[in-house]
Amino acid sequence: MVPMHRYPIYLNLAGKRTVVIGAGPVGARKVLSLADAGARVVVVALHFDCAFTQSCNLPNVEMIESSYSKDYLASALLCIAATNDATLNRRIYGDCQELEVLCNVVDVPELCDFFVPAVLQRGPLQIAVSTDGHCPAYAGHVRRKLEAIFTEAQGRFVEALEQVRCTIIQSVDSPDRRKALLGELVKDESLNRFLKEGPQAWFQYAESLIQGT
Repeated sequence: MVPMHRYPIYLNLAGKRTVVIGAGPVGARKVLSLADAGARVVVVALHFDCAFTQSCNLPNVEMIESSYSKDYLASALLCIAATNDATLNRRIYGDCQELEVLCNVVDVPELCDFFVPAVLQRGPLQIAVSTDGHCPAYAGHVRRKLEAIFTEAQGRFVEALEQVRCTIIQSVDSPDRRKALLGELVKDESLNRFLKEGPQAWFQYAESLIQGT
């Protein structure tokens, strides 16, 4: 049988209910990343220590001190099982399958509907690296290598590109010419001009391309 590849996707979690079971260091990292994405995060654990409570005390995070029940999965888009109890984690996974909730059991690839990649964030530019669950440590290693290549400047470049893209959409009728202009503006030569001459000169350059001068 040909192995199935994962379907890479960026989810808009703003306002979506997500559930994390477990309140250890790993659970805390998962909660913070979900909260940062704008999700409504429900955390269920038998105990919350001071470190967890302080770091995860956010408006969109609800902490429920309780034993696990699949009732907490109701209406959830996804769940992360981050307990140190393998039997409980497997039970959580089974409940998620029954309720059609996407599940990730930390460090158990065969009990994961999705994997969380190593992410490099530079403003609106995001680069996600995944090993399909085989070795997350290597994904982290690749991300660190990319950090030296992609800087905050590339993030600012993407923001500038978005402004010019809107101008092109509004002022250029031909789809082929729009594609050609954007293709020219995203080249390394364009980025180098942005880095060396600054945003103002780059915007003038972009305008000259749009005007055909």
